[in-house]
Amino acid sequence: MESRGRVPAHPVSYEGVWRFTAPAVDVSVPQARRAVRDLLERQGVPVDDDILQGLLLIVSELVTNAVRHAALLSPELAVEVAVGEEWIRVSVEDNHPYRPTALVTDHAQTGGRGLLLVREITTEAGGTCDAEHTAGGGKIIWAALPLKAQP
Repeated sequence: MESRGRVPAHPVSYEGVWRFTAPAVDVSVPQARRAVRDLLERQGVPVDDDILQGLLLIVSELVTNAVRHAALLSPELAVEVAVGEEWIRVSVEDNHPYRPTALVTDHAQTGGRGLLLVREITTEAGGTCDAEHTAGGGKIIWAALPLKAQP
């Protein structure tokens, strides 16, 4: 039977989900950032440069948080990159049960603003972010951004 007016859904070549693990140590921060950048380049993901730079900063912040705050209970972390036709989602998972919240801006504070920065970058790009508990008692913090900058 022929279907009229419907185009079959075919994934575009750059769509997919990739996951890698890393030790919860400082050197994993630039390595994760580089791995995500190289993956997107290798897959030919058509992401705007401003979105890419924001996404890489988000990866750095989320991996840094896992290294600084979860390493004692989670010596390994996982980074997942999911790419759809019009969006990209990055997440960092660790086995620490504490689910952080974005802190209220305190201009006297010298640290602890990473999740505020993640939320600001995500919101400005027209995306969304959140934290979720895993079935194993850990957490996943994720951010999803459009591939193209919003007008």
